[in-house]
Amino acid sequence: MSYITKADLIARFGRDELTQLTDRDRSGVIDDLALDAAIADAGGLIDSYIGGRYALPISQPVPILTRYAGDLVRYFLFDDRATDEVIRRYDDVVAYLGKVSSGKVQLGINASGGKPPTHSNHAQMTGPGRVFGRDT
Repeated sequence: MSYITKADLIARFGRDELTQLTDRDRSGVIDDLALDAAIADAGGLIDSYIGGRYALPISQPVPILTRYAGDLVRYFLFDDRATDEVIRRYDDVVAYLGKVSSGKVQLGINASGGKPPTHSNHAQMTGPGRVFGRDT
């Protein structure tokens, strides 16, 4: 599943950075094939972690996965030129996905990939009437 789009990546990291990371033939534009490959790699990594807990593909977008997919795409595009920040963000994503995989963190969706139902059946407490009041 694709957790992020080209437009999302441009909004997050800028057209110039994406052009620099993907433009292998020096045409001055984003290479869609390279970008799509990195997006697919990021989606595959995310799916490999969450697939044991959630039905894939996830039917409802989860904003944190979009954000983390962006960090993964960026890491994959930087390849062996990744900066310390890019590596740190990649490590943060993998640590988070590990927590999701182990069940320590929830994505806020049910196991079938949709939003969990909301219930209005809250616990209510009742007891005997007041023993003391202003009148007694």
